[in-house]
Amino acid sequence: MYESLGLDLSPRQAAVILGLVIGVLFGALAEVSRFCFRRSVAGAKGERGAAAGVWLAGLATAVLGTQLAVAQGLISFADHRFLTPDLPWLAIVIGGVMFGVGMVLTRGCVSRLTVLSGSGNLRAALVLVVFAVVAHATLKGVLAPLRTTLGGVTLSLDTAALPGSALIWTLLIVGAAGIAAWRLATSKRDLVLGALIGLLVPAAWIGTGFVLFDEFDPIAMESLSFTSPAAETLFWSVAASSIPAGFGTGLIGGVILGALVSSLLSDRFRWQSFESPRQTGRYMAGAALMGVGGVLAGGCTVGAGLAGVPSLSLAAILALVSIALGGVSAARLIRDGASLSPAGQARPQAQPAE
Repeated sequence: MYESLGLDLSPRQAAVILGLVIGVLFGALAEVSRFCFRRSVAGAKGERGAAAGVWLAGLATAVLGTQLAVAQGLISFADHRFLTPDLPWLAIVIGGVMFGVGMVLTRGCVSRLTVLSGSGNLRAALVLVVFAVVAHATLKGVLAPLRTTLGGVTLSLDTAALPGSALIWTLLIVGAAGIAAWRLATSKRDLVLGALIGLLVPAAWIGTGFVLFDEFDPIAMESLSFTSPAAETLFWSVAASSIPAGFGTGLIGGVILGALVSSLLSDRFRWQSFESPRQTGRYMAGAALMGVGGVLAGGCTVGAGLAGVPSLSLAAILALVSIALGGVSAARLIRDGASLSPAGQARPQAQPAE
């Protein structure tokens, strides 16, 4: 379709602009709604339900919009990595658990930390840099042997998608997520914001997989994701003259810009930094765990979860479940450890609000 648009840009250049637009919208909407998977599974008791309502509203619209695009023949996941018949289950499970533990240590998944970086949180900004370095090392650097070794343990499947009718699975996921979101969300505003975030997923799939498709200069079909784009953005930043930017680079920049504008307009922009060396070490450890885990699992809570589940991929669902289990387990261990320590019994340790 791209040839018919008559733009004086290559598909890759147009993809950067598309990523920037999608990123700005995501950054603004996520900053306003405090969109975060970590809060929905491992946040404080009073905030989990509201956070889950926003996230599930996004998932429902993402699944519905993506599967409508598939049904209309606009996009196809037939050759996408989400639907490879050999399921690297060990890497996905270990990576997902690592990512879940890491997001609890840093008090935010990567998408949330990218938004916080735009609103003045220097803790989040440093975590993103460390995350990107470790993710790139796992993809192509010194940690790549770990990825290939764990990724070599696979399970051969007749189909890498959910078995049975795609229509039935779509209705089940959309119905369950929609009902849960309606019950958990604290306001209709949260439902609307979550739904708008979810619509960005099929918008990106269609944009990169249909609108910008050019058989003579093909680009990858992509949607919202933060693991690979963070690594790509880091590599582009230090070698821009030889490494061109892509959709992911535009997305990361757009999210930071959207969050920055939103936080400034609403007077929520605040400079924040680390309070102690102990806290710094905790965040750095979490960043490293998420960097390795995000690559092993095939994505983060957004890349494998919000954007991956709508493909009806077993790998994406397994990754999201593993991340949730890792996050819940880590949060419980931290709470139990704090309650058993003399200092924790005397006075609860304050945690920065993310």
